[in-house]
Amino acid sequence: MKNYLVIGLGRFGSSIAHTLYEADSEVLAVDSSEELVQEAINNNLIDNALILDATDENALNEIGAGNFDVAFVGIGSNIQASIMATLNLKELGVKEIIAKAINKNHGKVLEKIGATEVIYPEEFMGKRIAMLSMDPNLMEHMRLSKDFLLVEFKAPDSFFGKNLLELDVRASYNVNVVGIRKANGDLNSSPRATSVIERGDTLLVITDSKTSKELELIK
Repeated sequence: MKNYLVIGLGRFGSSIAHTLYEADSEVLAVDSSEELVQEAINNNLIDNALILDATDENALNEIGAGNFDVAFVGIGSNIQASIMATLNLKELGVKEIIAKAINKNHGKVLEKIGATEVIYPEEFMGKRIAMLSMDPNLMEHMRLSKDFLLVEFKAPDSFFGKNLLELDVRASYNVNVVGIRKANGDLNSSPRATSVIERGDTLLVITDSKTSKELELIK
């Protein structure tokens, strides 16, 4: 079984960590923010999380980062930290590094310094929204690994008027919402538990391969 390291416990990183955790994978999540680490543990997103600065190569080395099969770099807003974390993972010998980028320039740098795959959640969402407008039943996905996908689908009628806390989609449908695209095209890339789903919304979620095939069946 592969073991995973997740760096960054924002909405994107915590969703990846929780999805891996729920699939009984061996996963360690780290973040420099004590608040985010404690929140992830308190909300049962993951049971193995540490406060750690991934821009410090020695700190990563101390936790054996080089022994992980796959590392996810979920840092998005701090480009410098994202780049340094990716570079450190490469230097430590991690063979598969999947990193989140906020724009093409950021992504190019990540690729050049060693990221094996770069993910652009907002760009991915925008393109798929255009396709969905032409085919309402279309569901697209981006594979994060062998077992896990980044999937988007139109919110079903039963979601309308409810917030993410009320829906509890993690427990009910085995998905983690990392983005909400409104009907007017605006993207909420960091939805909160109080974010309300409205008619015309499209959800960006992380889930496993089996669940992704069942999302279209939700009414």
